[in-house]
Amino acid sequence: MFNIINRNTLLAYAEKYPSARNALFEWYYEFLKSDFKTFHELKAIYGNASLVGDNRVVINIMGNHYRLVIRVIFVYKTIQIKWFGTHAEYDKIDVTTINYKN
Repeated sequence: MFNIINRNTLLAYAEKYPSARNALFEWYYEFLKSDFKTFHELKAIYGNASLVGDNRVVINIMGNHYRLVIRVIFVYKTIQIKWFGTHAEYDKIDVTTINYKN
């Protein structure tokens, strides 16, 4: 099972994007129960996942309407939510450096 650091980040994004709320929580509970040991194992389940550097993975949420950027440390079974937004917003960020801001 993975430890997802700072659930409050997820809650803030769910509030900011209410149409994606259920999909975000679905992702959260799926990952809590996951036991991926490598990115390749994650990719086998989440075929749309992309590894973008610094252990960051981009996952499409609700088809391709939203993008979730997470940092995954497989050895420690830890995930940090870095960013979430629409596909259009994603196109305007540097995915390798973006961080959640209150």
